[in-house]
Amino acid sequence: MTGKIIPDVVDNQTLYKLPPSALVREAAKTMGSNKVSAVLVTDGDRLVGIFTERDLTARVVAVGLDPDKTPLSQVMTARPDVLAPEDSPLNALELMRLRHYRHLPVVEDGRVVGMVSIRDLYAVVKKQLEHEVREREAFIFDTGYGVGA
Repeated sequence: MTGKIIPDVVDNQTLYKLPPSALVREAAKTMGSNKVSAVLVTDGDRLVGIFTERDLTARVVAVGLDPDKTPLSQVMTARPDVLAPEDSPLNALELMRLRHYRHLPVVEDGRVVGMVSIRDLYAVVKKQLEHEVREREAFIFDTGYGVGA
């Protein structure tokens, strides 16, 4: 899997950011209305955490916290691992596999510039595998290769 996280996997995204003081209910509404499963927690432009559906389930609902009174700072994943725009999709996929992540923020010069999900990476892998299959079929069935080509 070749290329770079930006622009080959994600580009021109809408990033959903909330401050650490935002309440869990606001994060849940943001995720639900935008059909995303994670929001970035930022202090100005600086990434301080990520809040995901897993955090909502394990750190809020499972322990009985009130989403209308609990700030993200209390339940977010603080100081998350991040990717750089020039990181490879393969490195991102391996980090996600090793650490059991489904989302990783992309940071450049201290600013969040993207968010990559396991779905984004799956789409890249699928596209590359389809390309490789077409190339092999062309070789095997002699379309575009060989003496007559």
